[in-house]
Amino acid sequence: MVDNKADLSNYTSRAGGAALGARLRRLSERIDREVAQFYAELGVEFEQRWYGTLNLLDQFDSLTVGELSEALGIRHVSVSQTRDSLHKAGLVETTADPEDARRRKLSLSRKGRTLVNRLRPAWAALSAAAEALDREAGGVVKMLDRLECALEKRSVCDRAKLFKRAD
Repeated sequence: MVDNKADLSNYTSRAGGAALGARLRRLSERIDREVAQFYAELGVEFEQRWYGTLNLLDQFDSLTVGELSEALGIRHVSVSQTRDSLHKAGLVETTADPEDARRRKLSLSRKGRTLVNRLRPAWAALSAAAEALDREAGGVVKMLDRLECALEKRSVCDRAKLFKRAD
């Protein structure tokens, strides 16, 4: 048991590989906070989680939740939640898929199209900032690509089982 509360500072950095997920979450939350501040300073109400969906709808005109889930590499339920918040904000519209009426297609509303057009310069600035940060950090994006590829080959769960000690 540790009594010194000072030992709590920067725990995830010191915890090593066991805290990898927590450390990635911490970085993600920090980036989201800083990007939210950037949008706020522009006077734009925008949630960072909307970016991928809006960008894809701008490129492809209309997509289903399943197509967005596949393109973004995130769970269907997460895309559904994003869709709901985008719909509530008036940024997307849904229509029946002409190929399968049970499925719904999302597209940008007029308000969503206006917002995307307004945010293009901001997104270019954020992209340039991310590229500069990546260079400064020594190519972390390529490292993340390699990490994702390694996880596709074998999950963390399967890897941990290789090292699990018998009780």
